[in-house]
Amino acid sequence: MTPHFLDRQSPPHIATLILLAGLAALSMNIFLPSLPGMARHFGVDYAVMQLSVSAYLGVSAALQLVIGPISDRYGRRVVILGALILFLLATAGTLLAPSAEIFLIARMAQAIIATGMALSRAVVRDMVPGPEAASMIGYVTMGMSVVPMIGPVLGGILDEAFGWQASFSLLLALGLAVTALVWADLGETAAPGGGGFAAQVRSYPALFASRRFWGYCLAATLSSGSFFAYLGGAPFVGAHVFGISPATLGYFFTAPAVGYSLGNFLSGRFSVRLGTDRMIWLGTLVATGALGLATALAVAGISHPLIFFPAVGVMALGNGMTLPNANAGMMSVRPELAGTASGLGGAMTIGGGAALAAVAGALLRPGGTETPLLALMTASSIASIAAIMWVRARRAALGV
Repeated sequence: MTPHFLDRQSPPHIATLILLAGLAALSMNIFLPSLPGMARHFGVDYAVMQLSVSAYLGVSAALQLVIGPISDRYGRRVVILGALILFLLATAGTLLAPSAEIFLIARMAQAIIATGMALSRAVVRDMVPGPEAASMIGYVTMGMSVVPMIGPVLGGILDEAFGWQASFSLLLALGLAVTALVWADLGETAAPGGGGFAAQVRSYPALFASRRFWGYCLAATLSSGSFFAYLGGAPFVGAHVFGISPATLGYFFTAPAVGYSLGNFLSGRFSVRLGTDRMIWLGTLVATGALGLATALAVAGISHPLIFFPAVGVMALGNGMTLPNANAGMMSVRPELAGTASGLGGAMTIGGGAALAAVAGALLRPGGTETPLLALMTASSIASIAAIMWVRARRAALGV
């Protein structure tokens, strides 16, 4: 039985969902300009410190496999509040870590904040149906993207002024503020499931047997895979290929955030009119076209940060069109299992991203170019087109 102090039923304001998801996104990228310096601080190779991205994403993926079903069974509010408290403890651990190993353990524990990103989508789906959910998710993630847009810029400035620990101190302060806001505003939007957790699990086959569900999951995983590969490799490319300082690299990191925000706006504006499948298809085409052009230029020996980062910005615009609609699509298959669908979809997305981030780190070597990273990103984006085409073909065959 839920304690009375957690039993709040009023739906949250949209700003609460934006800030909750924004904290999750910020924890992923604010420290990226500091990665080379953090490697020097702990006396380890860049590939070891890059695990703070790829291992974090891997743990996030694993957590979302259980977070979604648990929130379907026990409700969104109690799960989100518990995750926030654990995030605060883990963030304190990153600041107190005496070695790279302890830091990485605390960093992986920070991944519990992925709960905020996954369940903010489920809360939206609880409140509104179908294409309206895609539209609202687009607006939520558009607002959310403002936070990580300034994160790397701020992280680079804080690094140069105070050292890498300043970014994690800011995460701790913001985590306290968001926890207080969620406690006060985020009421329960999903009724706890009946019949126990085992009974809930028995209802999963209907979701897992849906080809449409898996198609949407793959479209989200593969389109966002390009971005996660970028997260894993861009700090190295900026520092070792283009010779960019942490602060300047932070400014370049705004390109994908601006693009993603614009793509989210387009989702919010046009998803109801055009439909989720068409928006996903258009988004994957935009992203793949930009990455394909940048890869071709890099292969031809034309290399410059003003080619690389704007291309990633256009890729992110396409992702901003794709991801809200893919997430809404996967949750629409079985609305009563929206948390499970969001969690599983998030696990696939982040797990695939962790793998691609690790591959990106392994492909890049001192003295090399950005070409391997761009080729990996392009390949993932091309595969996302195949995924949505599979969904559209399936729906056409069924006449729906």
